Amino acid sequence: MFNFSAEQIVFQEVPGEVSLAFTITGCQLGCKGCHSVDSWPAHSGTELTESYLKQRLQQYKGLISCVLFLGGEWQPTKLISLLKLVRQHQLHTCLYTGLDKIPNLVSEQLTYLKTGPWRPELGGLNSPITNQRFIDLRNGECLNHRFIKQ
Repeated sequence: MFNFSAEQIVFQEVPGEVSLAFTITGCQLGCKGCHSVDSWPAHSGTELTESYLKQRLQQYKGLISCVLFLGGEWQPTKLISLLKLVRQHQLHTCLYTGLDKIPNLVSEQLTYLKTGPWRPELGGLNSPITNQRFIDLRNGECLNHRFIKQ
């Protein structure tokens, strides 16, 4: 099953986008200091089905511009299916992963990709020394600078 533990509309996770975000359960990385520890158990949360996602996309039609998956790369077939559905609705797609690299079949369905495990000593995307990268896959541009307050 492909479950989520949280669903929300977010404004800061994808620069310039209003995103419907799903925190997917089952992460096996276990990064020290993770803010989503509740998402680690694989069978917790609610199943994210195509019909549920379609319902949400209709509900937020004209209000959101992107769908963000916080995890889910550990189930690439299901994730790809949902990403394709989002793209059929003419919306951007984004994946936040703690991995440094994901399969090409997944990245081909993404507009944006955040990579890299959480390392408290390096900070997140708002830190100039972070190991994490936020990439616009349409042009390969690193957008980390958009997270750092000037």
